Amino acid sequence: MARSAESVHAVIKAYDVRGVVGEQIDADFVRDVAGAFARLVRDTPDPAQAATRVAIGYDMRASSPELAQAFADGVTAQGLDVVMIGLASTDQLYFASGLLDCPGAMFTASHNPARYNGIKLCRAGAKPVGQDTGLATVAAEVIAGVPSHDGATGSVTEQDVLDEYASFVRGLVDLSQMRPLTVAVDAGNGMGGHTVPAVLGALPVSVRPLFFELDGTFPNHEANPLDPKNLVDLQAYVRETGADIGLAFDGDADRCFVVDELGNPVSPSAVTALVAERELAKEPGAVVIHNLITSRAVPELVAELGGTAVCTRVGHSFIKQQMAETGAIFGGEHSAHYYFRDFWGADSGMLAALHVLAALAGQDRPLSEMMASYERYAASGEINSTVADAAERTDAVVAAFASRTTSVDRLDGVTVDLGDGAWFNLRASNTEPLLRLNVEARTSEDVDSLVTEILAVVRG
Repeated sequence: MARSAESVHAVIKAYDVRGVVGEQIDADFVRDVAGAFARLVRDTPDPAQAATRVAIGYDMRASSPELAQAFADGVTAQGLDVVMIGLASTDQLYFASGLLDCPGAMFTASHNPARYNGIKLCRAGAKPVGQDTGLATVAAEVIAGVPSHDGATGSVTEQDVLDEYASFVRGLVDLSQMRPLTVAVDAGNGMGGHTVPAVLGALPVSVRPLFFELDGTFPNHEANPLDPKNLVDLQAYVRETGADIGLAFDGDADRCFVVDELGNPVSPSAVTALVAERELAKEPGAVVIHNLITSRAVPELVAELGGTAVCTRVGHSFIKQQMAETGAIFGGEHSAHYYFRDFWGADSGMLAALHVLAALAGQDRPLSEMMASYERYAASGEINSTVADAAERTDAVVAAFASRTTSVDRLDGVTVDLGDGAWFNLRASNTEPLLRLNVEARTSEDVDSLVTEILAVVRG
């Protein structure tokens, strides 16, 4: 059936499908999205690339099984088969897409509240599907009404790939020289509670679990470790248990955050630098991708190690596109998404965690000391301001700093370089009336001073 453009575009966003269950997303809507997606991957210009089956996984949200079944119904109605992998993390679904060489659909709303759900779609080999690579086509067809299929209906089979996934990601990291570690893990009642035991169970680590019960109502805290308040439980737990390291996963466990033995957060930029160093040791001179919010320590280190650092806009579709175009071995974002060429160019928080664990367990220093060399600058983190006119406020800030500016870059929002390691970026949100500020400088005092000065202009 045809649907209004307004209702469809409110849910089919730039990178995924996401909305409130029962209000914006229901089984009928999901069946339509599935039918349009099946037609997209089936009717490709190159018959050799035409899909014959789709893998489907889902997270622990109460609505996920029903919506995943509706998606399966929509796919099979178009004549394609379905491989249902069941409960999964998002990177486990990407693994299935790579293993089975077929498109995939993951039912999750990541770190969003319980009333939300959504779909992350990929083509065969975990290749991303965004607005420019299929989502716009899917949306247009859902609006117009998805044509029915005259041929035979596809079939549904079930395949549990958890053990194969765990073995595969362990196989991508040298874990042979590990000393025993105590690892505190906060799964946030998300899918980390499903994947962590399978992956870490075979290693010489003692896991101290926190909130491993799969519960899509998130009874303990939001499954969004990017917000500092959601790391507080893990920080206290690390100190309480005397753990060597703490790991926190988001709801669909595709992002991983790290806490040191003192209970202090390790910046995702420092993790990016560490993993880049390890990957460049395997392939000297390789390309490493980072987004423009990532610490300048990352491209500095990559250059020092003889690699090539390539900067992208913020957002996984841009990272994945650059990964494919440059053949980069690794890519990292400030938001704790980590991308690996050997993982089909897709992101895996678990794989990043394994690199950190291997690095820590391969030497004798505590994590805080080991990571110190990667933390070259102080950073503000992302600060949001509600503004009526983001472009006007941005221009006002640029003008205010003009006399001190070394260079201005407009790759994504505006990045102003002030020299001597100090810079800031202002980016407008695509979906909200927000202006996002990130500042980096050599000291925390310098960062605080710049933040105060910039926000005085932004907020009037």
